[in-house]
Amino acid sequence: MHENEPELHEMTGLDAAFLYLETPNAPMHVGGLSILEGNLTFDAMRNLLLDRLHLVNVLTRRLVHVPMGLDKPMWIEDPDFNIDWHLHHTALPRPGDWRQLRRLCSRIFSQPLDRSRPLWEMVFVEGLDNIPQVPPGSVAVINKIHHACIDGMSGTDIVGMLFDLTREPREVPPAPPRQVAPIPTDLELLQMTASTVLRRPAKLPGLLADVAAAVGRATALAKASDTPPTLPFQAPPTPINRPINAQRNWNVALLELHRVKRLKTLMGCTVNDVVLAICAGALRTYLLEHDALPGTPLVTMVPVSTRTAAEKNTMGNQVSAMFLQLATDIADPIERLRQIARNAAVGKTYQGAVKAKRLIEATEFVPFGLAGQAAKAYARSQLSDYHRPIFNCVITNVPGPQVPLYLAGSQLLAQMGSAPILDGMGLMLAVTSYNGVLAITATSSPTVMPDLDAFTKMIWESANELEAAIDALGLDESGPTVPEGAVQAVFEAAAARLDANPKMALPVGGTYRFEVTGEQAQVWTFRLDHPRSLRRQECEDPRCSMRMKDVDFVAMAEGRLDGPAAFMGGKLKVKGDVQAAIGFGKVLEVLSGRAG
Repeated sequence: MHENEPELHEMTGLDAAFLYLETPNAPMHVGGLSILEGNLTFDAMRNLLLDRLHLVNVLTRRLVHVPMGLDKPMWIEDPDFNIDWHLHHTALPRPGDWRQLRRLCSRIFSQPLDRSRPLWEMVFVEGLDNIPQVPPGSVAVINKIHHACIDGMSGTDIVGMLFDLTREPREVPPAPPRQVAPIPTDLELLQMTASTVLRRPAKLPGLLADVAAAVGRATALAKASDTPPTLPFQAPPTPINRPINAQRNWNVALLELHRVKRLKTLMGCTVNDVVLAICAGALRTYLLEHDALPGTPLVTMVPVSTRTAAEKNTMGNQVSAMFLQLATDIADPIERLRQIARNAAVGKTYQGAVKAKRLIEATEFVPFGLAGQAAKAYARSQLSDYHRPIFNCVITNVPGPQVPLYLAGSQLLAQMGSAPILDGMGLMLAVTSYNGVLAITATSSPTVMPDLDAFTKMIWESANELEAAIDALGLDESGPTVPEGAVQAVFEAAAARLDANPKMALPVGGTYRFEVTGEQAQVWTFRLDHPRSLRRQECEDPRCSMRMKDVDFVAMAEGRLDGPAAFMGGKLKVKGDVQAAIGFGKVLEVLSGRAG
């Protein structure tokens, strides 16, 4: 590439699909609300953003459109990037309560992003003076970014860019000198994309063969199973499946994550199963109150990540869709949960059978110009009133870190999400978790759910109803166990490896305390400076201390639980120097023989 030639970044068909779907009434951005301690200033946040924007390249890239819609838009570095077009500053009027903040969020989430600039925006909000459990003077950050840029999992990269694990902001590498070429002309765009367009048909035969094989696998699985897969257009008509307008309603229900996890353990299912059951209970109650509960179960679309380990740090969308029946036709909350868990297991089986990651590549062959016009025509004609819903709602669950995070030294107090709705799909439930709190946020339109606040209250009531029903069963809460002596064996193997290789290279030095709790509770001291030792004993003044349940510790030692994931998920507790603990995690990999 010549020095002054612009560098174009190809957009995947799935990313482009979120541009196809966008209409004036349906902006396709995802976003959220963050509430932070009141000592954060606008200037501090602005400076932090300027220092770290280069860590997430999509934040400085804008769209360029190929003439006549002959190909998908592409990304290019914005030569006119200006932080002040993306970061805004406002304050709530008095009294600065939750109702006012929620209305501001609803208004900001209603407004589309400017496609002539990088597709993101943040609003710094002061004056949060009268919100329960939030210290007066705290601040909020309302954010949104186009779905064409990220999915739920890649959005964690932006969280990692903004937030730190300690009050002291971490050092980041400085941004390289920014030398940006001008936006290419239409003729240059056609020349640059010609080779890409010409190569695409060569991929079609292989893709068609994979699609045929996937259909064959799914058909064979359906014949062998008593439960067929849930397909699009099987959802029953409901009041939430009507055309939307451009205005948004937004609210959130906050639940204690440990209570949800307890129900998961008691019932032997997943956290996601419990979350789906809570949402299903709220939907059933809402439709009953509107005399509109169908006799067949509602269907939700659940996004499923297809992101591989190699794609862990890439932006864009790597997701497929799983259609799942919510058992809203079942009155008993226990039986509803059990049926949802069975439905989810069946859905995951079909997902694996069809190899959804390969199928979504079919979006590469959708003509961009035609698809965009078709979406606008569908919205104008309100065709969603004349066919069964593709699905009734979307429920997306993106787990977050279970440790405190900090932005420019200020602690993040709460984190809530938001995602788009469409004509015929007027309710989006975005589920996020952070530091022990589960947030179920509902986004709708006043033409569909003018009483969204009542529905949000029903989410709390559904969670309480499910918990009371499970408690009434009197189930054993002891949970899983580990084989006798398993914890001792892990430490002894690591000690033997250290004794046999006293000069092995280790990532960090110092003294560390590791406590295992549970049935096999014990404390071990790692001395990593010469002479090195690993002994079962207490230690004084460790560089940092770690604590973990025996079942989780053995899972981590056996490679079934990733160390960083255990820390971010709250299963590995750290006291002291967090950065040292991160280095010590690499020591554990070396001593277990799992280091690459």
